[in-house]
Amino acid sequence: MSLLKIGISACFMHRDPTRAIFKGKTLLYNEESLVHWAMRLGAMAFMIPSVDVRGKITLADYAAHLDGLILHGGSDVAPEMYGEAPLKEEWKGDRIRDEYEIALFNEFYKLQKPVLGICRGAQIINVALGGTLYQDISTQVKNSLVHRDWNIYDQNFHEVEFFKGSYLARIFGAGKFKTNSIHHQGLKDIAKDLVVEATSAEDGIAEGIKFQGPAYVCGIQWHPEFHDTSDTSLLGSDPLLKDFMSECEIYKLNHKMDRTRIE
Repeated sequence: MSLLKIGISACFMHRDPTRAIFKGKTLLYNEESLVHWAMRLGAMAFMIPSVDVRGKITLADYAAHLDGLILHGGSDVAPEMYGEAPLKEEWKGDRIRDEYEIALFNEFYKLQKPVLGICRGAQIINVALGGTLYQDISTQVKNSLVHRDWNIYDQNFHEVEFFKGSYLARIFGAGKFKTNSIHHQGLKDIAKDLVVEATSAEDGIAEGIKFQGPAYVCGIQWHPEFHDTSDTSLLGSDPLLKDFMSECEIYKLNHKMDRTRIE
């Protein structure tokens, strides 16, 4: 079988007239660790750009030609996307990116192609399906952990607990495991047909979600791509990727057979 083609949503660096490079231009990019993680088991990774409404290519075209989608981490989700006003100016998020990623998610979702959300990506999945977020965990959840420490970034760790009998527990094992934590927003009201399968062990913040329907849609709050694979104290970064890629292979094989029958 040919190599899987995995799409990765783009991060946005918006127009900035003071920026020394590409002054006043919008930049689209992927973080290297995530791209390399997506490729490490043999898939080809492709950044999916935003599309120009005046052009002929649409996000639906990308969804049709790719085998699965990884929703990238990054900037805050704009509260207006789930019907709220920002509690602080710095939490206003990135509505332009939100609209692009939700539209992209919807195109893969309509085709029932596998989608995996990392950190912000899990939040986008929840919002796209009708859920809401905590704009800032530390101010909205009493006795919460520090889920993001900017000074140590991906060296901020906590324990995630997988619920016995859940889909994610079948991948990782039930119980508590050490992961990084780099998010200050979090899942609040969980969308219909999504189930919380993992939480932060100490404060109960949702850390893993799975869609209860025919499509493979999964989201996690930690960044597996940032885990040091030589550190055995950390949750392994490969099991979820293997599972996601397996679902992409199954989808690809089944629909190849469907096309063969039609032809």
